[in-house]
Amino acid sequence: MLWVKAFHIIFMVTWFAGLFYLPRLFVYHAMSDDSISNERFKVMERKLFYGIMTPGGVLTTIFGLWLIFGYGAGLNSGGWFHAKMTLVVLLIAYHVWCGKLVADFKHDRNQRGHVFYRWFNEFPVLILIAVVILAVVQPF
Repeated sequence: MLWVKAFHIIFMVTWFAGLFYLPRLFVYHAMSDDSISNERFKVMERKLFYGIMTPGGVLTTIFGLWLIFGYGAGLNSGGWFHAKMTLVVLLIAYHVWCGKLVADFKHDRNQRGHVFYRWFNEFPVLILIAVVILAVVQPF
């Protein structure tokens, strides 16, 4: 079980690295006004989303489900586990939204400015803080 938990954490860190960096790329992309920068950001966003974030998210989910269904981790743990799973679902929805934004930028359909993306960038930080506290402290 410890190996599964270790890989769950490793891929969670990988996923969050992308979740922290991709919205920052959106900030800079929304501020760019030349075609060379615009094309460079499109490549960076695509590679980060499909090459790092999505595999990290999928593998985090696989190892997390393995912990739950293979070892029963968290199933009888109380309300903290249900709260954590709710936050994980929100994080998956955020990830999907990021994918839509990557597609919008790819097709030059971005409708938002850099200030929106600066705020958008803070959401995964709040989720990470809450999930770690729930998993470690198990407050309820």
